[in-house]
Amino acid sequence: QVKPVESGGRSVQPGESLRLSCAASESSFSTSTVAWFRQTPEKEREFVATIKWPGDRTYYTDSVKGRFTISRDKAKNTVSLQMNSLNPEETAVYYCAASRTVITSGIRRGAAYGSWGQGTQVTVSS
Repeated sequence: QVKPVESGGRSVQPGESLRLSCAASESSFSTSTVAWFRQTPEKEREFVATIKWPGDRTYYTDSVKGRFTISRDKAKNTVSLQMNSLNPEETAVYYCAASRTVITSGIRRGAAYGSWGQGTQVTVSS
């Protein structure tokens, strides 16, 4: 079981960029499917992006396509989420989730991931 740890959350202004990072000490993290979800008190947890193992194919929710990029750094054993052109509606706690088993369906569902981090707060406000 990997133990993801998120970092990088902070307050930014609308239109700015932010890079989140998810790290784990376990070597199996590099062969895990890793996703980012976000949640606010008013909304259900929402899938944002994932990078699938094997092959590192990426998937995004429609609202972030073209603005967010998920990537893996195997040397550092991290997965990052580069977020550009942020808007206030994207204020949320962002969670990193990992699955050591190959996901064959429901890759956008939280239930597909067995390990979750504690979350990092992203606030987009002027």
